[in-house]
Amino acid sequence: MTTAYSLDRDGDPILDDASKVDASSGKRDRASIFAIGAGHINPGAANDPGLVYDFNNADDYIPYLCGLKGYNRDMITRIVNQNVACSKKMGAEEVNYPSIQVSMGFAGAKNKTVQRTVKNVGEASAKYTASVVKPSGVEVVVSPETLEFSNVGEERNFTVVLSLTGKGKLNKDDVLEGRLKWVSESGKQEVSSPIVVTA
Repeated sequence: MTTAYSLDRDGDPILDDASKVDASSGKRDRASIFAIGAGHINPGAANDPGLVYDFNNADDYIPYLCGLKGYNRDMITRIVNQNVACSKKMGAEEVNYPSIQVSMGFAGAKNKTVQRTVKNVGEASAKYTASVVKPSGVEVVVSPETLEFSNVGEERNFTVVLSLTGKGKLNKDDVLEGRLKWVSESGKQEVSSPIVVTA
């Protein structure tokens, strides 16, 4: 869903149909990132996304399943239809998804680092620059800030470091939202990833 959009046809944020209508404005609340995810799909852009967050095979999911609470090795073996040892576990933050969700905990971890890998499926020679809408109270550093490709199928890694600023810790119900976009030099592609920071 990296080609989805989060604004309506008037350029305003998508509203939450499940929220109540405000009596004074006649509008609903802005939809949270949990309500809309990456946003509305854009079929035209989805046909030419430029970059994708690829999984090479189902084995990429097995360490994630092994890291989930409530699942044991036998259950995961049945899910993936192959014998699983669960020798490696990973958290949701480590899965190569386009979305970036980190939990800072109530104690207020000072920062979290996530790594992602993207594959070029657009033009052979391409350059993308990071553009970030920071979650309120969070510093976001993307490294490298540009990704350059010379062939289709090439992969590039990048890291995102998220650091709490200000009070340095989150309340139980805090949900801080932002967005990372990889914008192609031509301006043709915007590869968008929602960012969510919770306690």
